[in-house]
Amino acid sequence: MHAGNLYIEKTAGIKSLNPRIVLILAISCGITVANLYWAQPLLDSIANTFGSNVTTAGLIVTLTQIGYAIGLVLLVPLGDILERRKLIVIVLLISSLSLISAALSPAILIFMLSSLAIGITSVVAQILVPFSATLAQEHERGKVVGRVMSGLLLGILLARTLSGIISAFLGWRYVFGTASVLIILLSLLLNRTLPKSKIETNLSYPKLLKTVWDLVKTERVLRIRSLYGLLGFASFSVLWTSLTFLLSHPPYNFSDAVIGMFGLIGASGAASATIAGKIADKGYTKAATGIFLFSLVISFFLMIFGRTSLVPLIVGIIIFDFAAQGAHILNQSEIYKLRPEARSRLTTAYVTSFFIGGSIGSVTSAMVFSKYGWVGVCILGGIYGLIGFSIWVRELFKK
Repeated sequence: MHAGNLYIEKTAGIKSLNPRIVLILAISCGITVANLYWAQPLLDSIANTFGSNVTTAGLIVTLTQIGYAIGLVLLVPLGDILERRKLIVIVLLISSLSLISAALSPAILIFMLSSLAIGITSVVAQILVPFSATLAQEHERGKVVGRVMSGLLLGILLARTLSGIISAFLGWRYVFGTASVLIILLSLLLNRTLPKSKIETNLSYPKLLKTVWDLVKTERVLRIRSLYGLLGFASFSVLWTSLTFLLSHPPYNFSDAVIGMFGLIGASGAASATIAGKIADKGYTKAATGIFLFSLVISFFLMIFGRTSLVPLIVGIIIFDFAAQGAHILNQSEIYKLRPEARSRLTTAYVTSFFIGGSIGSVTSAMVFSKYGWVGVCILGGIYGLIGFSIWVRELFKK
Protein backbone atom coordinates (compact mmCIF):
# COMPACT_ATOMS: atom_id res chain seq x y z
CA MET A 1 0.00 0.00 0.00
CA HIS A 2 1.35 3.39 -1.01
CA ALA A 3 1.31 6.46 1.22
CA GLY A 4 -1.28 8.10 -1.02
CA ASN A 5 -3.82 5.42 -0.08
CA LEU A 6 -3.43 5.86 3.66
CA TYR A 7 -6.06 8.59 4.00
CA ILE A 8 -9.46 9.34 2.54
CA GLU A 9 -11.15 12.72 2.14
CA LYS A 10 -14.31 13.36 4.15
CA THR A 11 -16.66 16.35 4.16
CA ALA A 12 -15.14 19.83 4.35
CA GLY A 13 -11.79 18.46 3.21
CA ILE A 14 -11.12 16.62 6.50
CA LYS A 15 -8.80 13.65 6.06
CA SER A 16 -9.22 10.38 7.93
CA LEU A 17 -7.18 7.17 8.07
CA ASN A 18 -8.29 4.66 5.44
CA PRO A 19 -10.69 2.14 7.08
CA ARG A 20 -8.86 -0.67 5.28
CA ILE A 21 -5.64 0.20 7.11
CA VAL A 22 -7.52 0.37 10.42
CA LEU A 23 -9.03 -3.07 9.73
CA ILE A 24 -5.63 -4.58 8.90
CA LEU A 25 -4.13 -3.11 12.08
CA ALA A 26 -7.03 -4.42 14.17
CA ILE A 27 -6.81 -7.94 12.73
CA SER A 28 -3.04 -7.96 13.15
CA CYS A 29 -3.29 -6.95 16.81
CA GLY A 30 -5.88 -9.66 17.40
CA ILE A 31 -3.80 -12.44 15.85
CA THR A 32 -0.54 -11.48 17.56
CA VAL A 33 -1.97 -10.95 21.05
CA ALA A 34 -3.88 -14.23 20.77
CA ASN A 35 -0.55 -16.01 21.25
CA LEU A 36 -0.66 -15.00 24.92
CA TYR A 37 -3.97 -16.76 25.49
CA TRP A 38 -3.97 -19.98 23.44
CA ALA A 39 -2.88 -21.96 26.50
CA GLN A 40 -5.38 -20.61 29.06
CA PRO A 41 -8.35 -22.95 28.38
CA LEU A 42 -5.91 -25.84 27.87
CA LEU A 43 -4.08 -25.66 31.20
CA ASP A 44 -5.76 -28.75 32.59
CA SER A 45 -5.03 -30.79 29.44
CA ILE A 46 -1.42 -29.58 29.24
CA ALA A 47 -0.91 -30.39 32.92
CA ASN A 48 -2.28 -33.90 32.36
CA THR A 49 -0.01 -34.47 29.34
CA PHE A 50 3.12 -33.65 31.33
CA GLY A 51 1.89 -35.02 34.68
CA SER A 52 1.97 -31.58 36.33
CA ASN A 53 -0.26 -30.04 39.01
CA VAL A 54 -2.55 -26.97 38.89
CA THR A 55 0.03 -24.58 40.35
CA THR A 56 2.67 -25.61 37.80
CA ALA A 57 0.15 -25.22 34.97
CA GLY A 58 -0.62 -21.70 36.22
CA LEU A 59 3.07 -20.84 35.78
CA ILE A 60 2.64 -21.29 32.02
CA VAL A 61 0.43 -18.19 31.96
CA THR A 62 2.83 -16.36 34.25
CA LEU A 63 5.90 -17.10 32.11
CA THR A 64 4.10 -15.99 28.96
CA GLN A 65 3.19 -12.69 30.60
CA ILE A 66 6.69 -12.22 32.02
CA GLY A 67 8.02 -12.78 28.49
CA TYR A 68 5.60 -10.17 27.23
CA ALA A 69 6.88 -7.70 29.83
CA ILE A 70 10.47 -8.41 28.72
CA GLY A 71 9.49 -7.79 25.11
CA LEU A 72 7.79 -4.55 26.07
CA VAL A 73 10.94 -3.28 27.75
CA LEU A 74 13.48 -4.45 25.16
CA LEU A 75 11.63 -4.59 21.82
CA VAL A 76 8.73 -2.10 21.75
CA PRO A 77 10.91 1.04 22.24
CA LEU A 78 12.71 0.07 19.02
CA GLY A 79 9.61 1.34 17.22
CA ASP A 80 10.88 4.89 17.86
CA ILE A 81 14.35 4.31 16.34
CA LEU A 82 13.79 1.61 13.67
CA GLU A 83 11.53 1.34 10.64
CA ARG A 84 8.41 -0.25 12.14
CA ARG A 85 7.28 -2.45 9.26
CA LYS A 86 10.62 -4.28 9.05
CA LEU A 87 10.77 -4.64 12.83
CA ILE A 88 7.26 -6.10 12.93
CA VAL A 89 7.93 -8.69 10.23
CA ILE A 90 11.19 -9.90 11.81
CA VAL A 91 9.65 -10.32 15.27
CA LEU A 92 6.65 -12.15 13.79
CA LEU A 93 8.89 -14.71 12.09
CA ILE A 94 10.70 -15.38 15.37
CA SER A 95 7.31 -15.74 17.05
CA SER A 96 6.28 -18.45 14.59
CA LEU A 97 9.37 -20.48 15.56
CA SER A 98 8.48 -20.15 19.25
CA LEU A 99 4.98 -21.46 18.57
CA ILE A 100 6.35 -24.47 16.69
CA SER A 101 8.63 -25.20 19.66
CA ALA A 102 5.60 -25.18 21.99
CA ALA A 103 3.69 -27.54 19.70
CA LEU A 104 6.55 -30.05 19.66
CA SER A 105 7.60 -29.76 23.33
CA PRO A 106 8.55 -33.16 24.82
CA ALA A 107 8.54 -31.92 28.44
CA ILE A 108 6.92 -29.23 30.59
CA LEU A 109 10.22 -27.33 30.94
CA ILE A 110 10.58 -26.98 27.15
CA PHE A 111 6.97 -25.87 26.92
CA MET A 112 7.53 -23.23 29.61
CA LEU A 113 10.64 -21.88 27.87
CA SER A 114 8.69 -21.78 24.60
CA SER A 115 5.90 -19.89 26.42
CA LEU A 116 8.44 -17.33 27.60
CA ALA A 117 9.65 -16.83 24.00
CA ILE A 118 6.06 -16.61 22.74
CA GLY A 119 5.40 -13.84 25.26
CA ILE A 120 8.53 -11.89 24.25
CA THR A 121 7.69 -11.97 20.54
CA SER A 122 3.97 -11.28 20.91
CA VAL A 123 4.65 -7.61 21.64
CA VAL A 124 4.07 -6.86 17.96
CA ALA A 125 0.57 -5.80 19.01
CA GLN A 126 2.09 -3.06 21.15
CA ILE A 127 4.19 -1.83 18.24
CA LEU A 128 1.08 -1.69 16.06
CA VAL A 129 -1.09 0.27 18.54
CA PRO A 130 1.17 3.36 18.77
CA PHE A 131 1.73 3.00 15.00
CA SER A 132 -2.04 3.38 14.53
CA ALA A 133 -2.08 6.42 16.86
CA THR A 134 0.68 8.01 14.77
CA LEU A 135 -1.10 7.33 11.47
CA ALA A 136 -4.46 8.63 12.74
CA GLN A 137 -5.46 12.28 12.44
CA GLU A 138 -5.88 14.25 15.68
CA HIS A 139 -9.69 14.41 15.46
CA GLU A 140 -10.03 10.62 15.14
CA ARG A 141 -7.15 9.27 17.26
CA GLY A 142 -9.29 7.95 20.11
CA LYS A 143 -11.70 6.28 17.70
CA VAL A 144 -8.92 4.67 15.65
CA VAL A 145 -7.08 3.40 18.71
CA GLY A 146 -10.39 2.09 20.06
CA ARG A 147 -11.11 0.16 16.86
CA VAL A 148 -7.61 -1.28 16.70
CA MET A 149 -7.92 -2.27 20.35
CA SER A 150 -11.29 -3.88 19.57
CA GLY A 151 -9.40 -6.22 17.25
CA LEU A 152 -6.86 -6.86 19.96
CA LEU A 153 -9.59 -7.66 22.47
CA LEU A 154 -11.37 -10.01 20.09
CA GLY A 155 -8.05 -11.78 19.58
CA ILE A 156 -7.71 -12.24 23.34
CA LEU A 157 -11.22 -13.62 23.72
CA LEU A 158 -11.59 -15.64 20.52
CA ALA A 159 -8.17 -17.23 21.06
CA ARG A 160 -9.65 -19.12 24.00
CA THR A 161 -12.66 -20.26 21.96
CA LEU A 162 -10.65 -21.37 18.92
CA SER A 163 -8.06 -22.97 21.18
CA GLY A 164 -10.68 -25.07 22.97
CA ILE A 165 -12.30 -26.22 19.72
CA ILE A 166 -9.03 -27.24 18.06
CA SER A 167 -7.88 -29.02 21.21
CA ALA A 168 -11.16 -30.93 21.52
CA PHE A 169 -10.87 -32.37 18.00
CA LEU A 170 -7.12 -32.59 17.36
CA GLY A 171 -5.34 -32.11 20.70
CA TRP A 172 -3.69 -29.10 22.29
CA ARG A 173 -0.44 -29.38 20.27
CA TYR A 174 -2.31 -28.54 17.07
CA VAL A 175 -3.41 -25.24 18.65
CA PHE A 176 0.15 -23.94 18.64
CA GLY A 177 0.89 -25.38 15.19
CA THR A 178 -2.14 -23.53 13.80
CA ALA A 179 -1.04 -20.33 15.52
CA SER A 180 2.40 -20.60 13.90
CA VAL A 181 0.84 -20.79 10.42
CA LEU A 182 -1.37 -17.76 11.16
CA ILE A 183 1.65 -15.71 12.24
CA ILE A 184 3.60 -16.58 9.08
CA LEU A 185 0.63 -15.53 6.91
CA LEU A 186 0.26 -12.32 8.91
CA SER A 187 3.91 -11.39 8.39
CA LEU A 188 3.42 -11.70 4.62
CA LEU A 189 0.26 -9.54 4.74
CA LEU A 190 1.85 -6.76 6.79
CA ASN A 191 5.01 -6.70 4.71
CA ARG A 192 2.85 -6.14 1.63
CA THR A 193 0.30 -3.63 2.94
CA LEU A 194 1.73 -1.54 5.77
CA PRO A 195 3.39 1.78 4.93
CA LYS A 196 6.99 2.39 5.86
CA SER A 197 7.30 4.50 8.98
CA LYS A 198 9.65 7.38 9.60
CA ILE A 199 12.17 7.15 12.42
CA GLU A 200 10.96 9.25 15.36
CA THR A 201 14.30 9.89 17.08
CA ASN A 202 18.05 9.41 16.60
CA LEU A 203 18.73 8.29 20.18
CA SER A 204 21.01 5.31 20.77
CA TYR A 205 19.38 2.12 22.08
CA PRO A 206 20.74 2.48 25.67
CA LYS A 207 19.60 6.12 25.83
CA LEU A 208 16.27 5.13 24.33
CA LEU A 209 15.67 2.64 27.14
CA LYS A 210 16.70 5.22 29.73
CA THR A 211 14.17 7.72 28.44
CA VAL A 212 11.37 5.24 29.19
CA TRP A 213 12.14 5.63 32.89
CA ASP A 214 12.51 9.39 32.41
CA LEU A 215 8.98 9.50 31.00
CA VAL A 216 7.66 7.62 34.03
CA LYS A 217 9.37 10.06 36.39
CA THR A 218 8.23 13.23 34.65
CA GLU A 219 4.70 12.38 33.45
CA ARG A 220 2.22 12.03 36.31
CA VAL A 221 -0.62 11.07 33.97
CA LEU A 222 1.49 8.16 32.72
CA ARG A 223 2.14 6.96 36.28
CA ILE A 224 -1.51 7.09 37.34
CA ARG A 225 -2.79 5.49 34.14
CA SER A 226 -0.12 2.78 34.38
CA LEU A 227 -1.29 2.01 37.90
CA TYR A 228 -4.90 1.74 36.70
CA GLY A 229 -3.69 -0.59 33.96
CA LEU A 230 -1.68 -2.75 36.37
CA LEU A 231 -4.63 -3.27 38.71
CA GLY A 232 -7.11 -3.77 35.89
CA PHE A 233 -5.07 -6.45 34.20
CA ALA A 234 -4.27 -8.11 37.53
CA SER A 235 -8.01 -8.59 38.01
CA PHE A 236 -8.32 -9.75 34.37
CA SER A 237 -5.71 -12.47 34.95
CA VAL A 238 -7.28 -13.44 38.26
CA LEU A 239 -10.52 -14.21 36.43
CA TRP A 240 -9.27 -15.96 33.31
CA THR A 241 -6.55 -18.03 34.99
CA SER A 242 -8.84 -19.67 37.56
CA LEU A 243 -11.97 -19.78 35.39
CA THR A 244 -10.46 -22.78 33.56
CA PHE A 245 -9.97 -24.65 36.84
CA LEU A 246 -13.52 -23.82 37.99
CA LEU A 247 -15.15 -24.98 34.76
CA SER A 248 -13.08 -28.16 34.30
CA HIS A 249 -14.06 -29.56 37.73
CA PRO A 250 -17.37 -30.27 39.52
CA PRO A 251 -20.08 -29.06 39.38
CA TYR A 252 -19.42 -28.12 35.73
CA ASN A 253 -16.89 -30.66 34.35
CA PHE A 254 -16.77 -28.85 30.98
CA SER A 255 -14.50 -29.93 28.12
CA ASP A 256 -11.76 -27.74 26.60
CA ALA A 257 -14.12 -26.79 23.76
CA VAL A 258 -16.89 -25.61 26.12
CA ILE A 259 -14.42 -23.73 28.33
CA GLY A 260 -13.04 -22.03 25.24
CA MET A 261 -16.55 -20.87 24.31
CA PHE A 262 -16.56 -18.67 27.40
CA GLY A 263 -14.23 -16.38 25.49
CA LEU A 264 -17.21 -15.43 23.34
CA ILE A 265 -19.08 -14.22 26.43
CA GLY A 266 -16.45 -11.57 27.02
CA ALA A 267 -16.68 -10.29 23.44
CA SER A 268 -18.85 -7.45 24.74
CA GLY A 269 -15.58 -5.79 25.66
CA ALA A 270 -14.96 -5.18 21.96
CA ALA A 271 -17.96 -2.86 21.90
CA SER A 272 -16.60 -1.17 25.02
CA ALA A 273 -13.33 -0.40 23.22
CA THR A 274 -15.10 1.49 20.44
CA ILE A 275 -17.36 3.35 22.88
CA ALA A 276 -14.43 4.27 25.12
CA GLY A 277 -12.52 5.63 22.12
CA LYS A 278 -15.40 7.96 21.30
CA ILE A 279 -15.66 9.00 24.96
CA ALA A 280 -11.97 9.90 24.91
CA ASP A 281 -12.40 12.04 21.77
CA LYS A 282 -15.26 13.93 23.47
CA GLY A 283 -13.28 14.63 26.67
CA TYR A 284 -15.22 12.54 29.21
CA THR A 285 -12.30 10.32 30.16
CA LYS A 286 -12.12 11.11 33.89
CA ALA A 287 -15.72 10.29 34.83
CA ALA A 288 -15.87 7.22 32.57
CA THR A 289 -12.69 5.83 34.14
CA GLY A 290 -14.29 5.85 37.60
CA ILE A 291 -17.42 4.12 36.31
CA PHE A 292 -15.40 1.39 34.62
CA LEU A 293 -13.20 0.79 37.68
CA PHE A 294 -16.17 0.50 40.04
CA SER A 295 -17.86 -1.89 37.61
CA LEU A 296 -14.92 -4.28 38.04
CA VAL A 297 -15.78 -4.60 41.73
CA ILE A 298 -19.47 -5.20 41.00
CA SER A 299 -18.64 -7.90 38.43
CA PHE A 300 -16.60 -9.96 40.88
CA PHE A 301 -19.35 -9.70 43.50
CA LEU A 302 -21.76 -11.24 40.98
CA MET A 303 -19.28 -13.94 39.97
CA ILE A 304 -19.02 -15.21 43.55
CA PHE A 305 -22.40 -16.84 42.93
CA GLY A 306 -21.02 -18.41 39.77
CA ARG A 307 -19.42 -21.15 41.84
CA THR A 308 -22.59 -23.19 41.39
CA SER A 309 -24.68 -21.17 38.91
CA LEU A 310 -23.90 -20.16 35.33
CA VAL A 311 -26.19 -17.10 35.11
CA PRO A 312 -24.36 -14.83 37.60
CA LEU A 313 -21.04 -16.11 36.24
CA ILE A 314 -21.92 -15.16 32.67
CA VAL A 315 -23.41 -11.77 33.63
CA GLY A 316 -20.36 -11.03 35.75
CA ILE A 317 -17.97 -11.89 32.91
CA ILE A 318 -19.87 -9.60 30.50
CA ILE A 319 -19.76 -6.66 32.93
CA PHE A 320 -16.12 -7.36 33.78
CA ASP A 321 -14.81 -7.46 30.20
CA PHE A 322 -16.83 -4.39 29.19
CA ALA A 323 -15.40 -2.41 32.13
CA ALA A 324 -11.82 -3.72 31.95
CA GLN A 325 -11.40 -3.00 28.25
CA GLY A 326 -13.13 0.36 28.48
CA ALA A 327 -10.72 1.50 31.20
CA HIS A 328 -7.77 0.18 29.18
CA ILE A 329 -8.74 2.23 26.10
CA LEU A 330 -9.17 5.37 28.16
CA ASN A 331 -5.75 4.84 29.73
CA GLN A 332 -4.06 4.54 26.35
CA SER A 333 -5.93 7.49 24.88
CA GLU A 334 -4.69 9.68 27.72
CA ILE A 335 -1.03 8.65 27.54
CA TYR A 336 -0.86 9.09 23.74
CA LYS A 337 -1.66 12.78 24.23
CA LEU A 338 1.56 13.32 26.19
CA ARG A 339 4.54 12.94 23.81
CA PRO A 340 3.68 12.23 20.13
CA GLU A 341 7.37 11.57 19.30
CA ALA A 342 7.65 8.95 22.07
CA ARG A 343 4.51 6.87 21.65
CA SER A 344 6.36 3.55 21.47
CA ARG A 345 8.15 4.35 24.73
CA LEU A 346 4.94 5.53 26.37
CA THR A 347 3.42 2.22 25.32
CA THR A 348 6.38 0.38 26.84
CA ALA A 349 5.97 2.14 30.19
CA TYR A 350 2.20 1.68 30.32
CA VAL A 351 1.90 -1.87 29.01
CA THR A 352 4.88 -3.11 31.03
CA SER A 353 2.98 -2.08 34.14
CA PHE A 354 -0.12 -3.63 32.59
CA PHE A 355 1.49 -7.04 32.16
CA ILE A 356 3.33 -6.95 35.47
CA GLY A 357 -0.18 -6.70 36.88
CA GLY A 358 -1.18 -9.66 34.70
CA SER A 359 1.69 -11.76 36.05
CA ILE A 360 0.79 -10.85 39.63
CA GLY A 361 -2.84 -11.68 38.94
CA SER A 362 -2.19 -15.09 37.39
CA VAL A 363 0.21 -16.20 40.16
CA THR A 364 -2.02 -15.03 43.00
CA SER A 365 -5.10 -16.43 41.27
CA ALA A 366 -3.67 -19.98 41.03
CA MET A 367 -2.44 -19.83 44.62
CA VAL A 368 -5.73 -18.51 46.01
CA PHE A 369 -7.81 -20.99 44.00
CA SER A 370 -5.80 -23.95 45.32
CA LYS A 371 -6.40 -22.81 48.95
CA TYR A 372 -9.71 -20.93 48.98
CA GLY A 373 -11.48 -21.94 45.79
CA TRP A 374 -13.57 -19.78 43.49
CA VAL A 375 -14.96 -17.50 46.22
CA GLY A 376 -11.41 -16.58 47.26
CA VAL A 377 -10.55 -15.82 43.62
CA CYS A 378 -13.53 -13.46 43.29
CA ILE A 379 -12.61 -11.65 46.51
CA LEU A 380 -9.03 -11.28 45.24
CA GLY A 381 -10.14 -9.86 41.87
CA GLY A 382 -12.57 -7.50 43.60
CA ILE A 383 -9.78 -6.21 45.86
CA TYR A 384 -7.63 -5.31 42.83
CA GLY A 385 -10.57 -3.44 41.30
CA LEU A 386 -11.37 -1.68 44.56
CA ILE A 387 -7.79 -0.44 44.94
CA GLY A 388 -7.98 1.04 41.43
CA PHE A 389 -11.30 2.76 42.19
CA SER A 390 -9.90 4.12 45.48
CA ILE A 391 -6.97 5.67 43.61
CA TRP A 392 -9.41 7.27 41.16
CA VAL A 393 -11.44 8.75 44.05
CA ARG A 394 -8.26 10.12 45.62
CA GLU A 395 -7.24 11.72 42.31
CA LEU A 396 -10.74 13.21 41.93
CA PHE A 397 -10.62 14.96 45.32
CA LYS A 398 -6.98 15.92 44.84
CA LYS A 399 -7.90 17.83 41.70
